[in-house]
Amino acid sequence: MISTKVNIAGVEFKNPVTVASGTFGHGEEFADLVDINKLGAVTTKGVANIPWEGNPTPRIAEVYGGMLNAIGLQNPGVDTFIERDLKFLKQKDTKIIVNVCGRSIEDYIETVERLSDESVDMLEINISCPNVSHGGIAFGTNVDSVRDITSQIKAHSKKPVIMKLSPNVTDITEIAKAAEDAGADALSLINTITGMKIDINKRCFAIANKTGGMSGPAIKPVALRMVYQVANAVKVPVIGMGGVATAEDAIEFLLAGATMVSVGTANFFNPNAGIDIAKGIEKYLEKNGFSDVNEIIGLVK
Repeated sequence: MISTKVNIAGVEFKNPVTVASGTFGHGEEFADLVDINKLGAVTTKGVANIPWEGNPTPRIAEVYGGMLNAIGLQNPGVDTFIERDLKFLKQKDTKIIVNVCGRSIEDYIETVERLSDESVDMLEINISCPNVSHGGIAFGTNVDSVRDITSQIKAHSKKPVIMKLSPNVTDITEIAKAAEDAGADALSLINTITGMKIDINKRCFAIANKTGGMSGPAIKPVALRMVYQVANAVKVPVIGMGGVATAEDAIEFLLAGATMVSVGTANFFNPNAGIDIAKGIEKYLEKNGFSDVNEIIGLVK
């Protein structure tokens, strides 16, 4: 028997595959297409203390090797999430990671406190969204801000905390170490890379926000490099993401030091990508004589 179980901050996952926040709704949206029970975890769309309308449309544009999005973290607010979306997810045999967003530290804390007594396994704190005008990116690109918000969230959370890091920084390891020093239980990276597209026929920006977050296969080499750097700079577990579309992609991240991978843009063109990747990892282990997925984590130095 081959074990694909991984453990992050005391939470055991049946396999090292989750879905990236914002690419899978809150789970129910994909339920008719995907057997959610086969995922290691579902990571929800960002949840705030109050409903957010998000950015004006158009908000998504296809680009070479991926896509740009500037959704603006549209969400129904934590109360509706708990009453509707969490109720659905609790019926599934998978772990629940709730992505939390906010415009101020107080916003984050309010949401974290509301979720602390709910049946969720971990909280992923989005301090790095590049397509909202306030919060998010401001917290995630400054060492002192990262240290401050991480420590305050840890002081109020009863759940293990994952800090989601931005690639739009000079030195990703400095940010990672600041989050670790402030008590983060795990780190996830990378969030999207800020990009732009112009419609040459209409002679205007392809998305109303002008800029958006670029994701998809084209960013994988950048993501892989940053995950490797962070995994070798901190002691807490790392969840790798950024262009993971195949089992081979995921295995690269595991070899680079990620304990788990998150599948994002691939969900748009293959809703079963996460499950396919989990199966592919298991086949790779069997083919190469490994009995436990943990044997390959960080194997490449």
